[in-house]
Amino acid sequence: MAIDVVINLVLTVAGIVMLCYGGNWLVNGGVAIAKRFHISNIVIGMTVIAYGTSTPELAASIAAAGEHSEIILGNIIGSNIANIGMVIGVTAIMIPLLAKKTTLKKDVPIMLGFSLLLIILSLDGKISQYDGLLLIVLLMLFTVYMYRTARTKSEQENNDIEFNTKNSNLRALGLMGVGIILLYFGAELTVDNAVAIAQTFGISERIIGLTVIAIGTSLPELITSIIAIKKDHTDIGIGNIIGSNVYNILMIMGVASVLTGIVVSDQTFYDYAIMMGFSVGLLIAMMTGIVTRKIGFAFVASYVIYLVSGFLLN
Repeated sequence: MAIDVVINLVLTVAGIVMLCYGGNWLVNGGVAIAKRFHISNIVIGMTVIAYGTSTPELAASIAAAGEHSEIILGNIIGSNIANIGMVIGVTAIMIPLLAKKTTLKKDVPIMLGFSLLLIILSLDGKISQYDGLLLIVLLMLFTVYMYRTARTKSEQENNDIEFNTKNSNLRALGLMGVGIILLYFGAELTVDNAVAIAQTFGISERIIGLTVIAIGTSLPELITSIIAIKKDHTDIGIGNIIGSNVYNILMIMGVASVLTGIVVSDQTFYDYAIMMGFSVGLLIAMMTGIVTRKIGFAFVASYVIYLVSGFLLN
């Protein structure tokens, strides 16, 4: 058993390395595409990059569809909590995050609205296949909304940097494609082996979904946001988190529940409350115009307390 745990640890580290490289290439390609088509960084963060970094959650949820609905719910709820408590918290500690007015007035309220919708759909104790279809329709509408926002911004902004050659476009797309692939397989490697370690110590599926899998599948968002901030693209980092949380609900929950109805336990509503608490906390923090290092520490500390309490109450 000890040898198996060591192997799992080594493979987990290998997965994290893949996530690092994947996040770097995804950001590079995304920024290049944004500049080429005069699309603002916040939009590219909420669309292409958010989709790309959400693929691990999607893969994990599809794999868990059927007998492991607690893992699906835990993965989605836990990832949304981790995205704010861990990702926003850590990145804000690195550098204070400026909050744009459009993000405060539109993007965060949209995230809160879809979070409330998920809770409402769960009140009858299940998320049915019809509920899943509704979420997928809303996903399509949200994607159209983001496209129109991108087109509007492209007409209003003047961007002096252009990539006029075919090679530049292909290179940017190639970077994004390879980045997404590395993120996907890196997250799979990380999560699979982290779950194996957790199961060795007898942790429940709900806690595994909320913690181990949620953290593992949120690593792409963390790595991508850190890299984006180091490259002075803080708006991509914030947009990536908001977009990822929206896609977790609409795309991942939508697809998973269409495949098979998902049972919602009473304990899930406690997790919903924590998720809403972090989301409202982010909204309040952004009202000041900047997510400071102190707020970042508060997010991280709150998230650590949440994780510890989750394991203790397992």
